[in-house]
Amino acid sequence: MNKETHVLDRPPEGAAADWTIPQDWAAYTAEEHATWDRLFARQAKLLPGRASSAYLKGLEALRLSESGIPNFEELSERLHKLTGWQVVAVPGLVPDAVFFDHMANRRFVAGNFIRRPDQLDYIQEPDVFHDVFGHVPMLADPVFADYLAAYGRGGMRALELGALKQLGRLYWYTVEFGLVEEAEGLRIYGSGIVSSSAESVFALDSDSPNRIRFDMQRVMRTEYRIDDFQQNYFVIPSFEALLRETVETDFAPLYAEILAQPDIPIAAILPEDDVITHGTQAYAEGKAAS
Repeated sequence: MNKETHVLDRPPEGAAADWTIPQDWAAYTAEEHATWDRLFARQAKLLPGRASSAYLKGLEALRLSESGIPNFEELSERLHKLTGWQVVAVPGLVPDAVFFDHMANRRFVAGNFIRRPDQLDYIQEPDVFHDVFGHVPMLADPVFADYLAAYGRGGMRALELGALKQLGRLYWYTVEFGLVEEAEGLRIYGSGIVSSSAESVFALDSDSPNRIRFDMQRVMRTEYRIDDFQQNYFVIPSFEALLRETVETDFAPLYAEILAQPDIPIAAILPEDDVITHGTQAYAEGKAAS
């Protein structure tokens, strides 16, 4: 997701007024396609039994297993038939209003560059692998597709109400780093997890993080960090429940209530939390000691 600051305040040269640019798929090099294939192969081995059924179905329906970086035009054609969404290329992080407008109109913005071979495990700015492999399969699920469109509409209102940071936390702990309860157990669906080989394992297997049942207000008060594993994961009961709560909530009084309360620190557990797994925080403590 776009962060609270961005480098440019107007579209760069070559970008349209809505900040979109051509993907220029023909310009990708063999090495860049090979980087996508290497990343894809690594995640494809990890995700069965870990990723949500909705994510895995989307991966198959959109034919993302085909070799090389996907062509956005072809990908959008398949995606639009399923849920009315399309994928559009942008030059990097875009202003918040632009981000929300695209999302509200079922256009998912994606970077058109791919990380270097020496950046396979972490890249600060989202690239085409994070954006397409991580996000787009979930957009093939009708319920989640509706949730993200509703989030885009809500983003415009959050800008007006001065609650962008609070709404951004909802995106972070669902779209980027969310877990869902399924019949077989907890599964990952957040793009930041499914596109990361290390966090795909950490989020489900490590005894370090807390896993807490989702509560809208709790999530929107909780701080996060962008440069390491999460120490709190929030677990939704279903995508239907997430969508229903989102569209049925009057966010204006909720923002007023949240803004009057202190932020909740990373890794904190509150007495009222419905905790699935109370983490040891061993990972965070080990990092602090090193």
